[in-house]
Amino acid sequence: MTIGFIGLGIMGRPMARNLMKAGHALVVYDVVAEAVNELVAAGAAPADSPASLAAKVKTIITMLPNGPEVVEVITGKIGILDGAAKGTVIIDMSSIAPLVSKEMHCRCAEKGVKFIDAPVSGGEPKAVDGTLAIMVGCDEAEFGPVVPLLKTMGTSVVRTGEVGSGNVTKLANQIVVALNIAAISEAYVLATKAGVDPQLVFDAIKGGLAGSTVMNAKSPMILDRNFKPGFKLKLHIKDLANAIETGHQVGVPLPLTSAVMEMMQALSVDGFAENDHSVLVQYFEKLAKCEILRSAKR
Repeated sequence: MTIGFIGLGIMGRPMARNLMKAGHALVVYDVVAEAVNELVAAGAAPADSPASLAAKVKTIITMLPNGPEVVEVITGKIGILDGAAKGTVIIDMSSIAPLVSKEMHCRCAEKGVKFIDAPVSGGEPKAVDGTLAIMVGCDEAEFGPVVPLLKTMGTSVVRTGEVGSGNVTKLANQIVVALNIAAISEAYVLATKAGVDPQLVFDAIKGGLAGSTVMNAKSPMILDRNFKPGFKLKLHIKDLANAIETGHQVGVPLPLTSAVMEMMQALSVDGFAENDHSVLVQYFEKLAKCEILRSAKR
């Protein structure tokens, strides 16, 4: 199958590579020429616009930073809908506000194009490994045909409801991830300030009730002070902003989410927006005037 892929960033690039490894031919587009060139060198064909890409394929995957970019790529000048034939399927794997997904679904339906929202969780490591968790919002009849394609990029592919539900699920996921990172950061700062090696704390509690995938993924980064982005802080801020906005729209207060959002905003102001979201630990370190380090003395 020939697939169109738009958005070759930290996540999109390895996802596109996994599609190629599975035997799919790719037509790719990104505003960053270097990203396109890298995939072309691996065997993909380039497109000079979303419209020209859409004219060449019947299935298109988008992996973009936020809602405005999704709207522009799909409905803007030389956007997907300018080139897509009736029956084309757009699978938007971006993490965006659910209402934007619903709006795109309606705009696409007017042109006879199907729209599915399928955001992902797992960050760059799982994008590389092809083990992402994929949350799908679509009509039930549309789900089965896209599952084999999505399983080339993820091990968990779950339909959560109609269009928009995928991104509601992703917002719930991002709340849980953010609060987990905040909790382990606060705990490790407490341990450090109290004179207990945070590495030993991690070793002791990771197999108990406090253990989690987030803890296992982010603790080594925190303890090694490795904040190279697998998922950038600024993108998590975007997701929490979408969560808070959606909460307001449906009448759900999100006090814990709002608190962590302000912690992340403070770090962004301090210049950490491009770091991995595990850099959240530095907010707690600053409050306690201490720095977490894996002990080299024990």
